[in-house]
Amino acid sequence: MLNFKQIIAEGQRTVAVEAAALEDLGQRLGDDFARAVEMLAACQGKVVVTGVGKSGIICRKIAATLASTGTPALFLHPTEGLHGDLGVLSDSDLVIAISYSGTTEELIKIIPTLKRQGLPLIAITGSRATELAKSSDLVLDISINREACPLGLAPTASTTVTLALGDALASALLALKGFSADDFALRHPGGALGRRLLLRVVDIMHSGDQIPLVASSVSLKEALFEMTGKGLGVTGIKDDQGHLVGILTDGDLRRLLSEYKNPFDLPVAEVMTSNPKFILANELAATALKKMEDARITSLFVMAEGESPDNGIRPVGIIHLHDLLRAGVV
Repeated sequence: MLNFKQIIAEGQRTVAVEAAALEDLGQRLGDDFARAVEMLAACQGKVVVTGVGKSGIICRKIAATLASTGTPALFLHPTEGLHGDLGVLSDSDLVIAISYSGTTEELIKIIPTLKRQGLPLIAITGSRATELAKSSDLVLDISINREACPLGLAPTASTTVTLALGDALASALLALKGFSADDFALRHPGGALGRRLLLRVVDIMHSGDQIPLVASSVSLKEALFEMTGKGLGVTGIKDDQGHLVGILTDGDLRRLLSEYKNPFDLPVAEVMTSNPKFILANELAATALKKMEDARITSLFVMAEGESPDNGIRPVGIIHLHDLLRAGVV
């Protein structure tokens, strides 16, 4: 029976073994890795990743990562492949076969079909002296010194290394293709990630009559009416040409009430904050959130795309922190 100290030590040992295996993998990456990435980039069809057992689980993750980063990919279970699912393969596909031992029977059995179809085959394996490796066009080495399992039996360090190699392939391929954040967003439209990558300021800003704005000639009292009526805790101050020249917030109002006995008759131009922060309408909502966080403010006026602040800001909208929170941009 292990005590707490021994349990922690075993966990630390496991992590250390796997970290060392990853370090070894990184040092081994070379020309074969680069050629594999180029083969993946040149594939005109889809990348089919195949393997069984724990390797099969890693195959699913690698295929999913490739697909989400712009490379059509899917997982094929070799056993199902032997019973009809090889029909998913087209002549323009590329196959990645994963087996640490390189002797997985189900994989070996589908190789003749892959060869007859003339499909490029990349083997990810721990041994180059196996039929899988010898039948492949390219071999990527995932050999390890030992498994992290205390018995040296359960796939642990080997699956970690395989997973990391799959991520390395996907990342290098992404960079080679010039895959952008916008490309990534198109493949992740759902959930918080999709909202952060797709939602634009223009999609959630207040516009038209909803924009709190007053002339610089009005009194603080009139500005307060506008601020209260629009319900955003802020109003913009504009000059005679409609350019934004200042901002007044409820925080400014609290400060003024502490400094003056009766500030409401003061010209708003005398108490406003000049040079207010702004954002372009087509920028990401997530960018607006970061600007608010960095400046420690709760709202931004929005300027139309294509305009220059050097010519004066004509606000086409306003976005508030609460709008971002309601939209799920967190």
